[in-house]
Amino acid sequence: GQSGDDGLAQAQRGLGAAIRNREQTFQFITIFPQSHRKSWKADSKDGRRTLAILDEVRQGYQVDPKRVYLTGYSMGGEGTWSLAAADPNRWAAIVPICPGRNTRLAAKLKDIPCWCFQGDADAMNTVDHTRQMILAIKNAGGRPLYHEYPGIGHNCWDRTYASADLYEWLLLQKRP
Repeated sequence: GQSGDDGLAQAQRGLGAAIRNREQTFQFITIFPQSHRKSWKADSKDGRRTLAILDEVRQGYQVDPKRVYLTGYSMGGEGTWSLAAADPNRWAAIVPICPGRNTRLAAKLKDIPCWCFQGDADAMNTVDHTRQMILAIKNAGGRPLYHEYPGIGHNCWDRTYASADLYEWLLLQKRP
């Protein structure tokens, strides 16, 4: 829903709104790439551009390379799976939200700390798809955390990003 090229829509909802509600205490440098072509797959133009932006930020700011996190919701949640699987050693943790599934990626994701969120009444990315993905990561040897919101539809990201527990958990995650 925030795809386009205005450079603004992607930061108005979800994590952007959550940051504005806690901007005095928010402890992360955050980038908000905008999908121009409605794809966050790692090999897409949007995926490659996102990684290039991240690399530029890492060079221009004091970024701890052991504490780089990836999150996205809906299409961005699916992109979280794809980008993380394409370069598992880049990420200290991932937070896919209502992400759908691509169980073929599970073995590549198994060693990345993951906390996944999904509404059980989601009609777009069904809860069954997300459950299958979490099970596939567990079957590959991973230990993802999973939270399912009862009675919540597709927009579970507002609750997720409003939770102080999420940021506390992220700060505990650090690559070796």
